[in-house]
Amino acid sequence: MRDAVFVQGLELYCVIGLQPWERQVMQKVRIDLAMEADCCPAGVADDPTLALDYKAVSKRVQQLVEGSAFQLVEALAEAIAAGILADFAGAAAVRVRVAKPGAVRFAEAVGVEIERRRGEPRA
Repeated sequence: MRDAVFVQGLELYCVIGLQPWERQVMQKVRIDLAMEADCCPAGVADDPTLALDYKAVSKRVQQLVEGSAFQLVEALAEAIAAGILADFAGAAAVRVRVAKPGAVRFAEAVGVEIERRRGEPRA
């Protein structure tokens, strides 16, 4: 990844997990995003219309996460990556990290990190 626009530590709540009790409560997830985007035009011109709008990305991710009910953090990460690539043409690739704080005893958080590129075939 060359230039990147990032959002770090986006804390949101959703239904996530396999256990019956997890399907009944909202749990906190922490999302980190890094989107490959050409920052040069916006930086040289100091023009916000040329930038990848991290606030708009954050709002889109918030809508997606808060309306979701996945069993796996892997599925949530895939949905976030697909949503960003579909909705934000300025993002050539995205790295998504989804962490579930407190899910495993003695660990601060567990989760997954994926990277997806526009136009790359997925299984």
